Amino acid sequence: MRTLDDLLKVGVAGRRVLVRSDLNVPLGSGQHGAAVVADDGRIRASLPVLEKLLDHGARVIVTAHLGRPQGAPDPEFSLSPVADRLAQLLGRPVEFALDTVGESARLLADGLGDGQLLLLENVRFNAGETSKDDAERLEFARALAELTGGEDGGGAFVEDAFGAVHRKHASVYDVATLLPHYCGDLVRDELAVLGRLTGDPARPYVVVLGGSKVSDKLAVIESLLPKVDTLLVGGGMCFTFLAAQGHGVGDSLLERDQIDTCRRLLEESGDKIVLPVDVVVADDIADDAASEIVAADAIPGGGKGLDIGPASVAAFAAALDGAQTVFWNGPMGVFEVAPFAAGTKGVAEAVAATPGLSVVGGGDSAAAVRALHLDENAFGHISTGGGASLEYLEGKDLPGVTVLDEAN
Repeated sequence: MRTLDDLLKVGVAGRRVLVRSDLNVPLGSGQHGAAVVADDGRIRASLPVLEKLLDHGARVIVTAHLGRPQGAPDPEFSLSPVADRLAQLLGRPVEFALDTVGESARLLADGLGDGQLLLLENVRFNAGETSKDDAERLEFARALAELTGGEDGGGAFVEDAFGAVHRKHASVYDVATLLPHYCGDLVRDELAVLGRLTGDPARPYVVVLGGSKVSDKLAVIESLLPKVDTLLVGGGMCFTFLAAQGHGVGDSLLERDQIDTCRRLLEESGDKIVLPVDVVVADDIADDAASEIVAADAIPGGGKGLDIGPASVAAFAAALDGAQTVFWNGPMGVFEVAPFAAGTKGVAEAVAATPGLSVVGGGDSAAAVRALHLDENAFGHISTGGGASLEYLEGKDLPGVTVLDEAN
């Protein structure tokens, strides 16, 4: 597939380049209740491609989504706060369209000068973005492509939103069928790193999975188990595995319909799967909640397991010691609440300390690294795409990547 460097060699000065970026960041409340970016990790990851294009004189039009609005404008999901933060990080002005392909977008796109950037409003405010109807999706993609002047007008498309490439959406897939298209550096680097996990990884190869539900990770567990040396399971999903072993889990998160599946996985690959030996339980998820550490097979009735305990952290760290390849996806507990953050922090530190390639699989794991003030540079790679990373490791085709291989 053609890369950003290929586009730059052709030349971008004076041309409008549509860039699909991943700016799907969490928002919080700032001064006077105004929405502000709470975690700018994905914005910062998008900067290198944008800066290269701007420095080469491109007229850059950025499209991105935020959250899951229902195909219509919703102030709660506006990209306006993202535009403000993007301008701060770029150190240059960012024009912001009040719509996706309407009058505001067209006027601002037509008015762009060399080395200037326009961010369109949340692309999911248009129902065509996520439509299951190919014709409706393509119609919206054509409107996006027209903002660049189209292929005849020198327009080009750069896919740099790895966190969205597993979606067959208009701004991810269809627009690439209409314009000369190129793979952005972020997507290129993500694919290169994940390829090392699926090819012939250096061993020992250890995977750490957390998060809420076994059902969300079942496909990747099935795919990875034959390839890994050790699979460490924490987070809310561990309680379904513990229940499959016959242990009571109190009021902890439990997927009863997955117990038989977990039991089968333990029977088939129990020598590889490592579960917590102790957990932190409490009656409530709160900073002032009274909590205690109990053995994983002695969770009291009514108690909620909200983090793995210190003995489990030590056991997981021992399993990670000396690992040459590590993939971590999903927190070990409710890390956003102080009494239940130690497990995630301890395991993250153990992942960072491994001598080989350590990959943090995006989403909540990447957010935890930043929220717990860990050194991002201590990890080999922090992915920007949780769902996309998992689907890649499952062996699924990623529409936003597949289309980049097609001629245009």
